[in-house]
Amino acid sequence: MDLRDYGFMPNMLPENTKGIPARITAVHKERYALVCEYGETYGRLKTKEYYGGLEEFPTTGDFVLINYLPGSDSQIIRTLPRRTFFIRKDPDPNKGGQAVASNFDYVFIMQSLNQDFNAKRMERYLTLAWQSGAVPVIVLTKADLAEEYDSYIRIAESLAADASVHVVSAKTGAGLDALAGYMTPGKTIVFLGSSGIGKSSLVNALAKKEIMAVNGIREDDSKGRHTTTHRQMIMLEGGAMIIDTPGMRELGMWEVSGGLDMAFSDVEQYLGRCRFSDCRHRTEPGCAIREAIANGELSRERWESYAALQKEAGYSEDKAAFLRQKQQRNKGIAMYNRRKKSESKKYGRGGAE
Repeated sequence: MDLRDYGFMPNMLPENTKGIPARITAVHKERYALVCEYGETYGRLKTKEYYGGLEEFPTTGDFVLINYLPGSDSQIIRTLPRRTFFIRKDPDPNKGGQAVASNFDYVFIMQSLNQDFNAKRMERYLTLAWQSGAVPVIVLTKADLAEEYDSYIRIAESLAADASVHVVSAKTGAGLDALAGYMTPGKTIVFLGSSGIGKSSLVNALAKKEIMAVNGIREDDSKGRHTTTHRQMIMLEGGAMIIDTPGMRELGMWEVSGGLDMAFSDVEQYLGRCRFSDCRHRTEPGCAIREAIANGELSRERWESYAALQKEAGYSEDKAAFLRQKQQRNKGIAMYNRRKKSESKKYGRGGAE
C-alpha cells in the first residue's frame, strides 16, 4: 500500500527517525486502526513515550511512526507534526485540550435545513474550523425536507466570512456536484455537525454506495442519535478521505484566538478603536463597539456571540489566570458586601443618620 494515497509526504519524516510511517484511521479507546506500507493493521501506544509525557497522544488522521509487528498489534512510537488539527476541552476538567482529528484540508460544517439549524452553533464551528488551519465549508443538508430555505442561506452567508456555502440533498443528489471540487485524491475532509443532520447519508451519497449506517430522526424535535460511535477516516473510491466525528454537538473552546479573528472579522475591526485602551465595551464613553451597535453597523447578537466565545476561550487558554481573576473579583465583591453590611449595621437600614 502506498501511504502517499493517504496524504503522506516524505518530507513529513524528521531526520534519523526509527520505525515506518503510518496513518491512524480510527481510535478504539487504547487500540488504533492504522494503514501503512504493509496494508491495514492495528497498533497500541508505546508506554514510555506516551504515558511518560514524551509524545502527543495521537488521534484520527495523525501520521505516526510504528514498529510494525506482522500478525500482532504494532507499536506506535511517535506522533509526527500536524498540519491542521481540532482540539477541544477534555471532558475531564482536570485535563487540558483533547485532539479530535488532524491533518485535514477542509472542514464541512454541516447543519440541516430543519429544526437543527442553529446560528450560534455555526459561529462556534466556524471559529474552531478557522483555528484548525483548514478551510471551512458550510454545507446545509436535507434540502429536500425544506419548503423554503433562502432565509437559512442568508444567515449562513452572513456568518461565513470567506467560507463557501452549499445546499445539498443526499436523497435527491441536489448540490452534490458542487462538493466534487473538494473531494480530490489525497485530500481529507472532516465532517462536523450534530447528530441527525445527515452526515452518514452524505458520506454514502458521495461514495455512491452505502458504507455507513443511517439512523432516522425523531419526529418531535428533528434530532437523531449518533450513528457514528467513534472517530474514523473513510477512504472513498475517488481517493478523497472523510473523517466523521461523533458527539460533536458541543465543542468546548480551546486556543481559538486566531479562529475568532477569522470567524468574527466584522467584530474585530472595531477592537482597538475605543477611546480607552482598557475599554470593557459596557458604559465607557467613546466605545467603538457600542457606537457600531447604535449605528446599526454591528448587531448586538453578533457582539454577544463574540464576547461569549472569547470569554470561554480565555478560560480555556489560561485557566490559571482566569481563575485568579475570578477569585480576585469574587474577593472584591465579598469585601464590598461586608463593607455594605457593616455600614448598614452602623447607620441603620436607611443608610443615613
